[in-house]
Amino acid sequence: MAASVPFSATSTQATPFSHSNSFSSFLGFQCRSRHSWPFLIRTCRTRHCRRSRNVASNQKQTLKDPPTQEGIADGLDSLAPDSATIALSIKYHSEFTPLFSPEGFELSKAYMGTAQSVQDMLIQNWNATYDYYEKMNVKQAYYFSMEYLQGRALLNAIGNLELSGLYGEALKKLGHNLEEVASQEPDAALGNGGLGRLASCFLDSVATLNYPAWGYGLRYKYGLFKQLITKDGQEEVAENWLEMGNPWEIVRNDVSYPVKFYGEVIEGPDGKKQWVGGEDITAAAYDVPIPGYKTKTTINLRLWSTKLASEAFDLQAFNAGDHAKAYKAQKDAEKICYVLYPGDESIEGKTLRLKQQYTLCSASLQDIIGCFERRSGGSVNWEKFPEKVAVQMNDTHPTLCIPELIRILIDVKGLSWKEAWGITQRTVAYTNHTVLPEALEKWSLNLLKELLPRHVQIIEMIDEELIQTIISEYGVEDLDLLQQKLKQMRILENVELPSSVLELLAESEKSSVVDTGEETETSDEETGSSDEEDELEEESETEPKGSLKKPDLKPPEMVRMANLCVVGGRAVNGVAEIHSEIVKTDVFNDFYELWPEKFQNKTNGVTPRRWIRFCNPDLSKIITKWTGTDDWVVNTEKLAELRKFAGNKDLQSEWREAKRRNKMKIVSFLKEKTGYIVSPDAMFDVQVKRIHEYKRQLLNILGIIYRYKKMKEMSHKERKANFVPRVCIFGGKAFATYVQAKRIVKFITDVGGTVNHDHDIGDLLKVVFVPDYNVSVAEVLIPGSELSQHISTAGMEASGTSNMKFAMNGCILIGTLDGANVEIREEVGDDNFFLFGARADEIAELRKERAEGKFVPDPRFEEVKAYVRSGVFGPYNYEELMGSLEGNEGYGRADYFLVGKDFPSYIECQEKVDQAYRNQKKWTEMSILNTAGSYKFSSDRTIHEYAKQIWMIDPVQLP
Repeated sequence: MAASVPFSATSTQATPFSHSNSFSSFLGFQCRSRHSWPFLIRTCRTRHCRRSRNVASNQKQTLKDPPTQEGIADGLDSLAPDSATIALSIKYHSEFTPLFSPEGFELSKAYMGTAQSVQDMLIQNWNATYDYYEKMNVKQAYYFSMEYLQGRALLNAIGNLELSGLYGEALKKLGHNLEEVASQEPDAALGNGGLGRLASCFLDSVATLNYPAWGYGLRYKYGLFKQLITKDGQEEVAENWLEMGNPWEIVRNDVSYPVKFYGEVIEGPDGKKQWVGGEDITAAAYDVPIPGYKTKTTINLRLWSTKLASEAFDLQAFNAGDHAKAYKAQKDAEKICYVLYPGDESIEGKTLRLKQQYTLCSASLQDIIGCFERRSGGSVNWEKFPEKVAVQMNDTHPTLCIPELIRILIDVKGLSWKEAWGITQRTVAYTNHTVLPEALEKWSLNLLKELLPRHVQIIEMIDEELIQTIISEYGVEDLDLLQQKLKQMRILENVELPSSVLELLAESEKSSVVDTGEETETSDEETGSSDEEDELEEESETEPKGSLKKPDLKPPEMVRMANLCVVGGRAVNGVAEIHSEIVKTDVFNDFYELWPEKFQNKTNGVTPRRWIRFCNPDLSKIITKWTGTDDWVVNTEKLAELRKFAGNKDLQSEWREAKRRNKMKIVSFLKEKTGYIVSPDAMFDVQVKRIHEYKRQLLNILGIIYRYKKMKEMSHKERKANFVPRVCIFGGKAFATYVQAKRIVKFITDVGGTVNHDHDIGDLLKVVFVPDYNVSVAEVLIPGSELSQHISTAGMEASGTSNMKFAMNGCILIGTLDGANVEIREEVGDDNFFLFGARADEIAELRKERAEGKFVPDPRFEEVKAYVRSGVFGPYNYEELMGSLEGNEGYGRADYFLVGKDFPSYIECQEKVDQAYRNQKKWTEMSILNTAGSYKFSSDRTIHEYAKQIWMIDPVQLP
């Protein structure tokens, strides 16, 4: 009987979230507090009740005189926090929150107690924020992203709350150092690269600017992977970030939604469609409060975890000894949120990825709709839905929210197709993050039909709407043009046109024959309409004008998710000026010609709180001193005032001292993580980002090899005269199944193993690969970096955000005119950016020349490849890697990313870097001007633009 029940968008649990002025209503535990004091006294915790044996129990440090509830309550009479009452709160949580055994007060326990103390205040502010949003019934934006690369939360949270000093004092009273305590926090394994880091920066800016918005994502148990570097290169193991519990998340046992897969669609006597049967799971909510800087506003990141009800456990099978069968259903549900971006080489991997994407979309939309209905009171006007809700899709991963919203509105809420389609088009917007074809997602139509049958029906209807729009726009007179437009723009790829459209085109062809009269008999090539010609079409290499081409082989039927995003969204934006132009002129040119008003640019940004204020306190103090205010933390335009002091000797001296202190932190960090000892007197040259061929870590390491080879050919005296000492630092993960990227990681580590042990070279050159690069590693490396490499093939990087972080911290960039590099160079000045390489508008012609055999490699490039092949860097066979840079055609050949083409320009530019670095006065001035010119690249500016131009929301100041 259950199979016949239609899948509803209404939660079978409690309302999506309820608000009250009581903290306990938020968490589901009893608490005691006085005078609305933010540090809660929790007599019962519903989250993380697991107890773990203390792995550091040999430490002698203990808490003397554990606090009592009454003692803390007596100390909470004041409305202003002080270090003594904060210390009491930390002590209380350390003693009475059941996460660790009672003995000892080691660092890990101190971290948990501190985090829970901070969380108390966040919860109070969270409740105040959403109570007010509920009361005012504001329009709210919702950010859908498959990843959030948050980094550690403790220092960011107390910094935003302006409590860093007090927490430092409190922990000192308890015998600990704040930085050491904060270092116990693992990075949340919810993201991988720039996409996730951008999403986290956006949440920080949304909260800081008081915009009513929150984020939705998935709670990955094992993250992407933890990267180990061994003699064989990169190895992957599961992340363990949740092993000891996560004090920043709040388990919302009252918020869960059903999510369906498979099944079938049945049609009732009234013509209504119902999606029935199949596999049902539950998406359960975990909330992470996100505080704004110097504001009470605290927004929410809601993460979904997947599970099944206990009844699904097959007790009979278990007792019969078939244990695998007993818990198979539960494991199938839970594994949806095991790993970020599971390998999709197999059909099982593809299915799992689709399940992840649909889970995010379905649970989040059910949550949003429940909120809309509740805020609407007794009378729900669905036409007002876009006036209260804005959904932003961060890349194509959340594309399924388009057909899912339509499905809920039609099948569950009873709206017509026209109403649902119109509401969806006014609600949803799409951010494009790539021009790489493989990143513009396509999914097998057959797989989607099996997994989400109702959604395929809806996608087919959207596709037909689009076809009618294209025909209406371009007519049927020129069938070649029409066919071209349909081929480029349709959502369904390699799928037969709907019968109604085929009939229309057939009528058009007949009309064309009649209109041409006698000329038809003598001009078969022009009309393309004779029966004889139709029989010969499959054999013809060039189709006659006016005929519908029929491919010889049936290619796979696919759903183009990016096209669906463009058609279903109210706005489409790129993430840098050059990228947005490529989106309009190349990637989605046909759509841009049809709907130019949809397309916008929103150049990315990063939060200056985490990426200068908190990670680089030495530089922050200098900026505040010389600009005369700390207002730059929220109004980065103030950074531009540094320009007038760039040549000042006193500022330059302070600037260099701060950079030196940050470099010393890197020296210690590298020794701890890799064992390598490097000199702080060398230039610190850094490339940290996802390992990918288009990002061209290969170009960087080949340039280093050229440098090394030239050093080896010189005497010691010549080396010192010709080369500035460098420490070349790499970091980043190669996707587990991306073989060529993993070869590059292995190559870099092999080069480092040779160079770093060459006593002839010594401190003149070091090559270090930092394992398991993440936000916390970036917070160490970026402040002390002096040269940062952003050297992707022009036109292939959408924006980049690490380039912005480096520039903010006074690091000078070497790069191509790609992504946000273009705008950074404009802001910091041409003389303060090291530019090389081909331009984006030259790339296509250069590849064509290569295919025609016209490319002549530079002798220095050939020299480097030969040196690699000589075996100087070990026995590993790098033929596949070197071979990818050779030949003129073929898969994995022909140097698609133009490493060889840009190599001469790159090494010549590196010589200019050396020359500039020798003049430390000039270099420091360039560094200051990079920070001064980075003001544009705050995520605050980006969020203001999204809010005003796409989401149409206003800031909401809490009373």
